[in-house]
Parts: sequence; C-alpha cells; structure tokens
Amino acid sequence: MRFALALFILLSTPALAVAPATVSVRPLDAVVIHPLREAPAQTVSLNHTKLSAEIAARIVRIPVEPGQRIARHAVVAELDCGDIRIAAERAEAAQASAEARLQLARQQLERNRDLAAKNFISADALAGRKTEVDVLAAELQLQAAAARAARRDIGKCAVKSPFPAIVDARLAQVGEWASPGTPLVQLWDTSSLQLSAQVQASDADTLGRSTARFISQGREYPLRLLRISPALNPAARTREARFAFAGTPPGPGAHGVLRWRDPRAWLPADYLVRRGTALGVFVSVDGRARFVTLPGAQEGRPALADALPTDARLVTEGRRALQDGQPLVLR
Repeated sequence: MRFALALFILLSTPALAVAPATVSVRPLDAVVIHPLREAPAQTVSLNHTKLSAEIAARIVRIPVEPGQRIARHAVVAELDCGDIRIAAERAEAAQASAEARLQLARQQLERNRDLAAKNFISADALAGRKTEVDVLAAELQLQAAAARAARRDIGKCAVKSPFPAIVDARLAQVGEWASPGTPLVQLWDTSSLQLSAQVQASDADTLGRSTARFISQGREYPLRLLRISPALNPAARTREARFAFAGTPPGPGAHGVLRWRDPRAWLPADYLVRRGTALGVFVSVDGRARFVTLPGAQEGRPALADALPTDARLVTEGRRALQDGQPLVLR
C-alpha cells in the first residue's frame, strides 16, 4: 500500500511542479488585424430605357448621338406632326360646333318652357327638347375629349427624355416610318446610378459595419450601403450588395472593385498553436497560461478572435512549449 502511494506521488509530482515559463505578452487589441476585403463591382442604372414612338408618323430628326449627355426633357427624336395637327384642328372645330349646337338647344328649351307654361306646347314636346339638350351635352363631352386627345398627340411628336441621361444607342433612322411602340433611342438614366457588388456570403454581414469605397480607374468613390440581397447566387456563392454614391458617380457600366476593412478582429496565423487536435492561442490569466481554442481556425490562416475577451493578454513569445495552466514569468 505504501509502495503504491509512493508511486502515485512520484508520477504526479512532475505535473504539479512544472517550471514557470518566461514569456512575453501583449494586449489583444495590439495584435489583431482587420483584413482588407475586396469584391468585383460595377456601376448600374436603375433605368436602361428604350424610348419609343407613341404615334404613327415619319421620323424627321434624331438630334442626339451615342455617348452624349442630355438633360431631363431634352428632345431625342422628332416625328412629322402635319397630319396630327390637322386632326387636332378637326377635333377642335368639332368641339366648337358641338358647343354652338348645345347653346342653341338650351335657348330653345328655355323658350319652350315659357310656351309650355302658357299651354302653347305639350309636355311631350318639352320633354323632347330636354332630351335634345342632354344628347348634345353628351356629344360635347365626347368632342372635348377628342380634342384633348388630339392635343396630347401633338405633344407626342417630340419624344423627350424623362430623366437626365447618357445616350446609349440610336435605334431608328431619320426618314423611317415609326409606329406606336417603335424604339427610337436607348438611354442610361444618370439620376439613378447605383453600385452593384458581388460579395462572398461570409463577408456580406461585415459591410454594414464598415466604410466601403469603390475603386475604378485609379479613382475612389465614397459609398452608402443601401441593401444586401438575402438571395445567394448558387454558382458563385455570393450575395449582391447595392450602394448609393455619396458624391459624383462614375458613368454607368464602370467596372472596378469594392474595398472595405473587415470590422471583425482576426489573429495572425503565426500566433496559433496546436494542442492535441485543437488550434488556439495562449493567454495569461492570473499568472498562468490558459489555452483557448479558436473554433473554425485553420493552419496557416488568420483566425477570428471572437472567442477571446477584449481585455485578453496574448502570449506572443515563448508560446510554443507552453502547457495549459503552466506558471508564467513575464519579461
């Protein structure tokens, strides 16, 4: 019995009497890094619009060219308006005629009311006059609507841009006959430019906590995050992020990279040590070394420091031979 107790004490003594290790420690915030992230991105317009003819007429002028910047309401095409103006004049004349006939019918109705009061005409005759007035009033409404439609058609002879734009292409030629729906020009809306970036799913959630920049042709553009799509691209395993430009944007279609700092704290790969099957780091706690496993850590790659308290003191030198619980002597 005494021999067994002595043997147990002999075997246990080395573990209990591990010599202190001389190490150097540093605060966690002095060691961690915030890697620079990048993702491909390009400027897109919410409106890449084909403007079409709304009336049937011959094209007489297309005063814009591809690549040209134009203002809102700028004329991009003119159509022959001769027949449309004639139709509008006819409609206005028909409206004037209907107004005159309605006015005459109303005057006759008033005279017939006086005659009916004196029993010179029958009640049926008076009712007929009232019906005539109602019919002419309805006809005037129809003619007035036709005149308004004709005037609107005159406005369609000049096709105008609904927004400030860059002309992408001319889709028709001067002298061609245009029908309603015939495409005339294609425009990029420069008032609604955004940045579209394809971001790795693992990095998408960091964008909202960082300041991103768009780099294109050597220039930087400040951005404001609008949204991150919850949908995952099954082929590239990316999510789309949309940004608004804080200043003057580049032109639509501009390619470049989205660049931002990862707000999460990462430990450089050199500080990782392996104990058994786990990768982690040693920290100093009350004068002893404590091994902290870092979930998801991989050999030779930086590891997230989420598992460490923000006030942790990381063992930076002398960590290779440390054991968990070993006393420490700080240099």
